Amino acid sequence: MDRILDYFITPNEEGLTVLNFLRSRGFSRHILTAMKADKKALTLNGAKAGGHTLLKDSDHLHVQLLENGSSEGILPTPMNLSVLYEDEDVLVVNKPKGMVVHPSAGHTTGTLVNAIMAHCKENLSGINGVLRPGIVHRIDKDTTGALLVCKNDNAHRDLALQLKEHSIKRRYRAIVAGVIKEEEGTIEGPIGRHPVDRKKMAINYKNGKEAVTHYRVLERFPNATYVECRLETGRTHQIRVHMTSIGHPLLGDEVYGSGKNPYHLQGQTLHAMILGFVHPSTGEYMEFTAPLPEYFEKLLEKLRK
Repeated sequence: MDRILDYFITPNEEGLTVLNFLRSRGFSRHILTAMKADKKALTLNGAKAGGHTLLKDSDHLHVQLLENGSSEGILPTPMNLSVLYEDEDVLVVNKPKGMVVHPSAGHTTGTLVNAIMAHCKENLSGINGVLRPGIVHRIDKDTTGALLVCKNDNAHRDLALQLKEHSIKRRYRAIVAGVIKEEEGTIEGPIGRHPVDRKKMAINYKNGKEAVTHYRVLERFPNATYVECRLETGRTHQIRVHMTSIGHPLLGDEVYGSGKNPYHLQGQTLHAMILGFVHPSTGEYMEFTAPLPEYFEKLLEKLRK
């Protein structure tokens, strides 16, 4: 299915090239490159338009993009981003609950990538391809908190290496079912696809990748425990799988939990609170804290009563 966008040029926009106009509207260089290969992607007043064509007042610019999960369907979408830090190399955002990080087949709108494409314009790294511009790591749809975005390829390469070497500091807050007796502990178990349910991850000694999670109890309640988790590795669903493996699934987890949801939660109670890394240009260590979301604070208040 095609996405159709029509722009009518205002007097203030007269004199801009088509390319600069589209950049001002948040189109990334990845989309602009893809548009060059599609003869139907761009017309001006009904005729084919080039990127360097000058726009005039009242011109009608027609943009037609394929929405099929490929780069042509990923459009910048202005959203209210919670920015914890930004400079010319990196962007740290506080991702809300319910937002998918990057597009996938059949899901090309409403993602964090759509938002950062509008926010950063063309200033995003291209190393992870057109579906994941700027994305160096991810957190699950219903996990909230600090997420790092790279605005150029040099920053991406540097921070990807820090991730590989496990030198990036990541601290999560979670509320799990049941009462953990120990004050702290370490869970080690390789994580891979579930042998039966391919949509799930599991501790998989045959095909899994090494995964290590450290946890520390912050507060105990009659039927739940508030914990901090520290990741050595960053496997898909790592904290959710590991905490479930010791009998303490995250509250609200619809995939790995018990199925009971007495607090009417939207997905797992998990928040990426602290993110620390060495800045790729300055070499300075930087650390950011994403405040707990409102639903998490309210749940803690309920559990304390």
